[in-house]
Amino acid sequence: MSHDPTLPVDEEARATAKRLLRTSRSGALATVDPEGGFPFASLVGVATACDGTPVLLTSQLSIHTRLMEREPRCSLLLSDIGKGDPLAHPRLTIRALAQRVERMSAEHGALRRRYLAHHPKAALYVDFPDFSFWRLAVQGASLNAGFGRAYRMEAADLLTDLAGLEDFADLEAEAVAHMNEDHADTVALYAERLCGARPGAWRLTGLDPEGAQLACGDEVVRLSFPQRLSRSAELRPALVALARKARGGEAPA
Repeated sequence: MSHDPTLPVDEEARATAKRLLRTSRSGALATVDPEGGFPFASLVGVATACDGTPVLLTSQLSIHTRLMEREPRCSLLLSDIGKGDPLAHPRLTIRALAQRVERMSAEHGALRRRYLAHHPKAALYVDFPDFSFWRLAVQGASLNAGFGRAYRMEAADLLTDLAGLEDFADLEAEAVAHMNEDHADTVALYAERLCGARPGAWRLTGLDPEGAQLACGDEVVRLSFPQRLSRSAELRPALVALARKARGGEAPA
């Protein structure tokens, strides 16, 4: 019997996987050609729904779009990019079922807003009639967090539980706009002092019950809350507490 090289999933592994999922702006999508049976890999832009479900925006002209229509099974590879050996950096492969989001659905507006916050330049083509959003319903994942650190994950290890937070998406839109318009200095402190990021014009691009994404140009960092929010009303106190911590000059964990 061969030895299983995977490790038990722990909180550090979950945090690494969620950071990759929330901060990646592109990934390698592998779809299946049902005729020849061969996988087809392509580069796609990636964002997430509030619960962490990967979201793609694709054109009807793309081969991978037509393949997802015929066979929803796919996988998405996300990876850190850095200096040195590319295989020394964490990467995450997600197994999923592709689901097109109907343009007139209630979900479409929220996904459009979150995607554009993560990919502002997509505003040039997001509303073209041949473009559609796709949700990748997570079935499982594999995380390689470095040499000898492989994990086999379930969907629950990646996604954020929204139970009791059904109104969070509406609150998030208001909170992101408010922080960027009225508290840009605090957003910069979040990035620079709590995430160890370089100084710059940082903007808040997304919130969820477990943390926030901040972007400066093409760089995106993840700020995790100390614990998952259990009610939407806890968002403001959580942001205030993090601002207090950032102004106190505490070093990034």
